[in-house]
Amino acid sequence: MKEALQRSGSAGSGWNNQVVRNISKQRGSTTASVHLPLTHTCTDKQQTQQRNMFKTFPCAAVEVKNEPILSFKEGSHERVELLKALASLKGRTEEIPCVVGDEHVWTKDIRYQLSPFNHSHKVAKFCYADKELIKKAIAASVAARKEWDLKPVEDRAQILFKAADVISGPRRAEILAKTMIGQGKTVVQAEIDAAAELIDFFRFNAKHAIELQRQQPLDAEGSANTLLYRGLEGFVAAVAPFNFTAIGGNLAGTPALMGNVVLWKPSDTAMSASYSVYKILRECGMPPNIIQFLPADGPVFGDAVTASEHLAGINFTGSVPTFKRLWKQVAQNLDIYRTFPRLAGECGGKNFHFVHTSAEVQSVVTGTIRSAFEYGGQKCSACSRMYVPDSLWPQIKEQLLAIHKDIRVGDPVEDFSTFLSAVIDDKSFGRIKKWLKRAKSSPNLKVIAGGNCDDKKGYFVEPTIIETKDPQDAIMNEEIFGPVLAVYVYPEKDYREVLRLIDATSPYALTGAVFAKDEKVIDEASSVLRNAAGNYYINDKSTGSIVAQQPFGGARASGTNDKPGGPHYVLRWTSPQTVKRTHVPLTEWKYPYMG
Repeated sequence: MKEALQRSGSAGSGWNNQVVRNISKQRGSTTASVHLPLTHTCTDKQQTQQRNMFKTFPCAAVEVKNEPILSFKEGSHERVELLKALASLKGRTEEIPCVVGDEHVWTKDIRYQLSPFNHSHKVAKFCYADKELIKKAIAASVAARKEWDLKPVEDRAQILFKAADVISGPRRAEILAKTMIGQGKTVVQAEIDAAAELIDFFRFNAKHAIELQRQQPLDAEGSANTLLYRGLEGFVAAVAPFNFTAIGGNLAGTPALMGNVVLWKPSDTAMSASYSVYKILRECGMPPNIIQFLPADGPVFGDAVTASEHLAGINFTGSVPTFKRLWKQVAQNLDIYRTFPRLAGECGGKNFHFVHTSAEVQSVVTGTIRSAFEYGGQKCSACSRMYVPDSLWPQIKEQLLAIHKDIRVGDPVEDFSTFLSAVIDDKSFGRIKKWLKRAKSSPNLKVIAGGNCDDKKGYFVEPTIIETKDPQDAIMNEEIFGPVLAVYVYPEKDYREVLRLIDATSPYALTGAVFAKDEKVIDEASSVLRNAAGNYYINDKSTGSIVAQQPFGGARASGTNDKPGGPHYVLRWTSPQTVKRTHVPLTEWKYPYMG
């Protein structure tokens, strides 16, 4: 989701280094004014007052900054530490159990996570939870929910602040190394994801959780009104993808922050890094049974959680078919639930770059190369369809092909000059291979760069650029999730028609970018494409959203657009209770007009 290389702040600027502001709130005849260092929570007296008076006392508001992305230049401290971590994992197979409470459980269904660029390396050995273990995890979670939900939000937030500091400092190299080896990311892509974005999710969501307590209703003469931000009644199922270590941590960690208990199903192909995030949360104070770590077969997990009366929410990132399946199962089981489950999902996209004749060519070319091919096009936001005016296509094509010749595909661990590595697994490789075969045989399509693939050692796919004569070809509307860019060259004068075409071509609406210097065209495009993207870029690539700067998500087939990384995301995982406390007794049943 993120890749801006310029950030404010400093590494390790976490819980202990935040700026604390006084908060004073007049609530009827009671005033709460609290100024605490962030390593402390409310006093016992204040907590008792909260419980007895149904009051929320926001102890502190915090200011956090985006975690800076480290450079990993030759000889730098971070590079030395990362090389040590990578060396320690070379050829090693980590054993990862299911974890329910403090119990490490091994079932008979053993699986392996393979390194995508060297599939002879078994990165992790793990097991699938069966239905009985999932039911056990649900029961243990629900039993732990009440005490966790009653814990002051400052205490829960402190766990995430501490975890962010640990990831920013002593455990950074470990998580980066596991993300590189297990998910095939280059140094910078791992740093953007598993360090900076994960840290930002934890810090900013903890900040938003604390500050949410300040959002209170109006009082009236003789009475005071309070909103209590409770967790959801039941458990939240967090279903995580392979492509961002940070997303897994957010899907499980944020609902837990808000007082929920969570069953976390990590991706099979991101198991090692996900387990490290889970262990760090536990080491930083997350109690047992608040987040259960449950690798599982997708349908088995889905069937088990949607069949429980205690399902309170699903926090999902993955494919459209899987999310639809879960949604249908929830609908079919509505009568058994104690509450209506919250469904939050992000499902990918068919993201566009629209180029107007007034665009800056170099910006178009470099932005498209990065967006389409970084991490092998396996970002939900990656550009996979591009619309270029015929007047600019010769220049853009020439520059794209020139850069394409210099792109290095290979082992991101042994060769830091690698720009992209292998795709995640054999299923992904097979799917992309079919698209490449189709491109070579279709009369509408022409491969102008790349087009080859090889899975002998790893699941390698060349970055591929395909020109299409038909803007409605399947390659322009179906998600591929690989390093494949389709280009449609349009008559310069038809740009308005092309804008409407972009909006109507794909069922997705995740990200999109418009490149133009003509302000009139920018305004036109923004109007026509208003609903075509949840994250919309002007003269920038379609990838690179940053927590707290560009909250991320899209609608249509791309998901429910709940915008993780924004201030309102934490509210999605609460069930507020309104409390009215009257200080003046009601002594009359008649109204004045009655005489």
